[in-house]
Amino acid sequence: MRGRNRLAPCRSGASLHRGWLAAALLVLVAVGGAGCQRQGGHLAAREDKLVVFAAASLREAFTAIGDDLKRGRPGVEIVFNFAGTQELRAQLQHGAGADVFASADRRHMDELVAASEVASPTIFARNELVVVVAKDSGAAALENFADLPNASRIVIGAPEVPIGRYTSEILDRSAARFGADFRARVQAKVVSRELNVRQVLAKVSLGEAQAGFIYRTDAQQALDRVTVLPIPPEVNVIAEYPIAIVTKAAHPVLARAWVDKVLSDAGQRQLRNAGFLGPSAPASRSSP
Repeated sequence: MRGRNRLAPCRSGASLHRGWLAAALLVLVAVGGAGCQRQGGHLAAREDKLVVFAAASLREAFTAIGDDLKRGRPGVEIVFNFAGTQELRAQLQHGAGADVFASADRRHMDELVAASEVASPTIFARNELVVVVAKDSGAAALENFADLPNASRIVIGAPEVPIGRYTSEILDRSAARFGADFRARVQAKVVSRELNVRQVLAKVSLGEAQAGFIYRTDAQQALDRVTVLPIPPEVNVIAEYPIAIVTKAAHPVLARAWVDKVLSDAGQRQLRNAGFLGPSAPASRSSP
């Protein structure tokens, strides 16, 4: 009997202590792992927040796409920063934290690519410009684009803003059809140059200006307050909208999911519902 007892394993107090420690560590690893995901062979914090910088004209479409994305990813928070493209670019260049940037033109996106702030932009939508006229403005009637110089007060985008640059291009193109002085006659009535398209729309909607150049998508949101004058196709431009993941994105997995969602059939449908054109538009109407 004594020999059998000598063969039986005996756990000392120190061994028991080490066993409990090992078990506790396993529990901690399991709990920690539940809040992490593996990326490139390394554990990274779970991505539950996405920061999207987007041109002001994308507000309705991106909000709808965001709601759709969150339905498939419960618990994810999406933070939008809608503003003028030039303002968003400046914020990114000064270190603002964002995961995705969607621009209303290629020029500002190209500047960020050159500075290595974003990578591999993709055109995801296009937009058409229109002139909006305040309803019941009491000023001279504007029935078509050719009547624009008769407006009492006109508001346009600032030169550094995509909507302002597109407007300038349209006025340059208008000379061949409406006369060499058409641009000068329109500019003589300009009373304000705004920093984003929503500010242009607000001035017209509130009656502070009789007419303004905006995107068709923005006009679609205010048909109860403004009348839309189409711009002749031969002088109009088509705005191109590129999207890219920010190089230093804190949430790269969600950033990729967002871009994929925008480019998906469901995302493109939301953009069309908001009035956007698809990524491919007739070359003869594309803005250079």
